[in-house]
Parts: sequence; structure tokens; C-alpha cells
Amino acid sequence: MKKRERVEFIMRELEKLYPDPAIPLDHSDAYTLLIAVLLSAQCTDARVNTVTPKLFAKASSPDAMVKLSVEEIREIIRPCGLSPAKSKNIHRLSEILLEEYEGVVPADMEKLEALPGVGHKTAGVVMIQAFGVPAFPVDTHIHRMLYRWGLSNGSSVEQTERDAKRLFPQLTWIKLHLQIIYYAREFSPALGAKEERDFITMEVSGKIKKLKK
Repeated sequence: MKKRERVEFIMRELEKLYPDPAIPLDHSDAYTLLIAVLLSAQCTDARVNTVTPKLFAKASSPDAMVKLSVEEIREIIRPCGLSPAKSKNIHRLSEILLEEYEGVVPADMEKLEALPGVGHKTAGVVMIQAFGVPAFPVDTHIHRMLYRWGLSNGSSVEQTERDAKRLFPQLTWIKLHLQIIYYAREFSPALGAKEERDFITMEVSGKIKKLKK
């Protein structure tokens, strides 16, 4: 199966499985999405979704967040892990949004990446999901799947992102980013406990010719 055929097959199968993938992190606007994505670092989306309701009940905007102390934020987000650093970053980035952007999350990758605790992947998620700006944020799931599907060499997430952008049509990025994550979680977990269910990898590697459910 040639690479172009693999890409088309993958997009077709993912569309069948996840025609309307929901954003897995609960949020109400760009700011709450930014905070939720920041909290998801080394934490599951499910865990984040149990923590953010309490946090956002107290502060769902930059001006409300800065009124909380770092210690108050840290206590609320403790279950997400890395709470000392995350609480400081949340408080400081909220201050910066007020000082430099009138409390509005900027729809700009460079400006987002300049915020405390906001890396390239986090900024990409906000751009693509909050603003609908084409981006292809690569997390561990996408990095793993593109390697398994033979679409990237696995050398780095940066290379995987470049390969994804080159191979997949830009109009598909917003949905495809989520579809791959959902597929990886369901069919190809990192530990390989359910790896035999990863029918896409079996197909693109030539191990099977027909799919049977």
C-alpha cells in the first residue's frame, strides 16, 4: 500500500468511526480551553474534567483568576499533578492576558507560546479548537499512530507534525486531529494491551487484506 493510499484509507476509516468527534476537554470559551489544555499535561482529560468545574466555578476568566491566590489555585488543581508549576503558570498567564491583551486570549501561535506554561502543542490545540485556525498539534497519541502507520519516522514530535501537515489536506486537520486521538485511545493504547484491535495498522502494514468486525 503506497503512502498516498494509506493516507486515504486512514482518513476514510477514521471518518467512519468518528464522524463528529467532540473536544474531550470541557470548556466554554478560549480561556477555559486554554486552562484545561494546560492542566492536561501529564494528566488524563477525564481527570481534568473532574477538576475544572470547581476551578471555573470560582474563576472562569482572567480577571477572576488573578483574584485567587496561587495557593488557592494549587489546592483545586492538585489532582491533575504538577500543581505547583501549573498554579503559578495559570495565575501569571491570566495576569499577562489582562496586562497585554485586555483579558482576551490571542488567536496567535507566537503570542500563545509566549504565555507561561503554554507550549507548542497547547497553543496549537487552542488555535485549532477555539479559533478554527488550521494547526496539527501532536500529542503522544498522534505521534505514536503516525509512526505505527508508517507516515512518520518517530524521530520527534516536530517531525511528526511536519509530516502530518504535508500528508493530510489542511481542511481535514481540525477533525482529523481529534479522530486520531480517539482511535489511539480505543484501539492502540501505549502499553499495547489492546494492540491487536488496531486494524488500521494491520491493514497499512499488509498483514491483512480485508477488515472484519
